[in-house]
Amino acid sequence: MDTIFAQASAPGRAGVAVIRISGPRAFAIAQEISGKRPEGRDSVLRKLRGIDGEVIDQALVLSFPGPNSFTGEDVIELQLHGSIAVVRAILSLLSTFTDTRMAEAGEFTRRALENEKLDLAQVEGLADLIEAETEAQRKQALRVLSGHLGARVEEWRKDLIRAAALLEATIDFADEEVPVDVTPEVDALLTKVSAELMAEARGTHVAERVRSGFEVAIIGAPNAGKSTLLNALAGRDAAITSEFAGTTRDVIEVRMDLGGIPVTLLDTAGLRDSGDQIETIGIERAIERAKAADLRVFLAAPDELLMLTPESEDIVLLPKADLISVTENGISGKTGQGVSELIARIQATLSDRSTNIGLATHERHRVALEQAVSCLAEVDVILSRGPDSYDLAAEELRFAIRALESLVGRIDVENLLDEIFSSFCVGK
Repeated sequence: MDTIFAQASAPGRAGVAVIRISGPRAFAIAQEISGKRPEGRDSVLRKLRGIDGEVIDQALVLSFPGPNSFTGEDVIELQLHGSIAVVRAILSLLSTFTDTRMAEAGEFTRRALENEKLDLAQVEGLADLIEAETEAQRKQALRVLSGHLGARVEEWRKDLIRAAALLEATIDFADEEVPVDVTPEVDALLTKVSAELMAEARGTHVAERVRSGFEVAIIGAPNAGKSTLLNALAGRDAAITSEFAGTTRDVIEVRMDLGGIPVTLLDTAGLRDSGDQIETIGIERAIERAKAADLRVFLAAPDELLMLTPESEDIVLLPKADLISVTENGISGKTGQGVSELIARIQATLSDRSTNIGLATHERHRVALEQAVSCLAEVDVILSRGPDSYDLAAEELRFAIRALESLVGRIDVENLLDEIFSSFCVGK
């Protein structure tokens, strides 16, 4: 296997730059460029020299002997001065060694997966942690990276293997008297696992929203102050405002961090019957996005009828409160009246939903969980036919087990790896 290297810190000028080396020649290369072979988990300050013996930089050299390293291989990390020229010179020097090459995107993490230092769910958690922008995203990604999902999958897998083993033992005694009726234990195991899988699958929608961001749509008639409110919430002029109705014709998106929760605010076209073809398209898009949003903020009078009906958790406010001297349930993006209260209500509503979050955070996780649930439902049907069908039930159980194993990357995920690792930076 080639020894790989790459800059692990962000490119550009900085106080410190980190270059990572992983593979069978990592320690030999460190000895060649620093003049001393690393011993154990070393952390030493060394002068790094080029082929001609000239000093390139003075760096902190850290060694991580395999298999007790991130990749499971011998790993060297060079902490250099963050000069563009220094980094370029060291990368150029490393490329001169035989069987050594620049790492591909995500290759360090891919080797960690191949060497069983991480499972596939943890790899996705690591990618999410790198991309995290809010506190909720950080916490969620860290839970997955810590291996909690993999641990749950292993519990479910053991229970299903136990159920399959009981059924297969019954099959082995087909021509004899079975010592113990295994049906109650099998039913209990299947009921327990199925309920837990369904609960976990239900939590994936909220988990995906925490990862990608909740959508909150601002709805109202033309000239109701929607764009002004969006600008007030965003703290900048994200949308054009005008006294003329119909200014907003497309959906304007603004991403925000509300108390650690990622939120995308949607400013939509005013809802009304219009003879303008372009405005009509904008209204259709507004209705479509509003229906798909996680929460809607309606700016409307109590007796005002719009093209959408508020749902139970939606927020309905009186717009332009500064012009009508309203203090209760009113809002004004122009003066800021009610804006803080609106932010608090949005945050509270989405925080309540986040309490139902599961460990599974990706669409791929949900599909695997639902596939396993479907297999277990089929097992129940087969078991109802009696002992003569237990061999079919055991086979269906194996399908459920394979679905769970694919969730953590044990089987049938090779076609996913290139797509997953392409989202990583080269140094990770």
